[in-house]
Amino acid sequence: MIQKIDKKAVQDAVQMAYDRCKNETGGKNADYIPYLADVPSNLFGIAACLPDGDVVAVGDTDYKFGIESVSKVPTAILAMNQYGGQEVLGKIGADATGLPFNSIMAILLENDHPSTPLVNAGAISACSMIKPVGDSDGKWKAIVSFIADLAGSDVAVIDELYKSETATNFNNKSIAWLLKNYNRIYDDPDMALDIYTRQCSIGVTARQLATMAATIANSGVNPVTGKAVFKPELTPKIASMMATVGFYEHTGDWLFTTGLPAKTGVGGGIMGVVPGVMGVAAFAPPLDGAGNSVKAQKALAFIAGHLNLNVFGTTRCVMAGKEPVKA
Repeated sequence: MIQKIDKKAVQDAVQMAYDRCKNETGGKNADYIPYLADVPSNLFGIAACLPDGDVVAVGDTDYKFGIESVSKVPTAILAMNQYGGQEVLGKIGADATGLPFNSIMAILLENDHPSTPLVNAGAISACSMIKPVGDSDGKWKAIVSFIADLAGSDVAVIDELYKSETATNFNNKSIAWLLKNYNRIYDDPDMALDIYTRQCSIGVTARQLATMAATIANSGVNPVTGKAVFKPELTPKIASMMATVGFYEHTGDWLFTTGLPAKTGVGGGIMGVVPGVMGVAAFAPPLDGAGNSVKAQKALAFIAGHLNLNVFGTTRCVMAGKEPVKA
């Protein structure tokens, strides 16, 4: 059951994180997808969704940006909701690759499985698993409606981003057919790739990402709508995947520093889940060399430290009646 939260402590932490990080100038927009290169680099927003569905937000939290690889989280949950965690583990896996998110080498090194649904190969494989198998329109409806249920509001593809990604996804085409070669894709490869590309092109806001994270933290029940979106036993499974591969080859450093299961996307968004507590998100387009938002990760690292959200810790100072950590 989700914990009671000291809302004032969260508001203060979000505002302090914004003030501390808003002038950060490190990183650069993803430039291998033309649409992302043109997104204003000064955009910055932070949001936290609390157990009562209230969202604390500062900055550009209503700007719709490309969800990109954060979309891998809901698709992984949907696949586990449809098939069960063990079948997804057997068909895809849950191991971190330690390599870039779009690595072909990772498939060659571990050709018996795509490693995890939270890198490109595993995400394409997960899209191929989504029911109804063989039905592109049915698969897409299942994915987009599931993401909307997690977010508590409708979502839609940014058409210009989808076209931009489709015109430049040569590496992912190679991944899809290499998976086919190893019998690790479970529907038509081109269909699975197109669905994956479309889901990465969905536009979301930081508010929506925070609500998605809070739904995961709340055992699959959306705190805004009250809807039970997925089976409660899947929260620890997806949180463990986020913890082990959410920042790609920088995941170990992130987890050591913050203890916060989180997932990044090259659109500049990061979603963090504190099981039983709340969801947090931040957005800023400039990325580091691994594809993680520089400003967003600094902001969430501050919040995690200030509120003591480390899932490996023994206290939760964000709870009502507790004092937050002095930063």
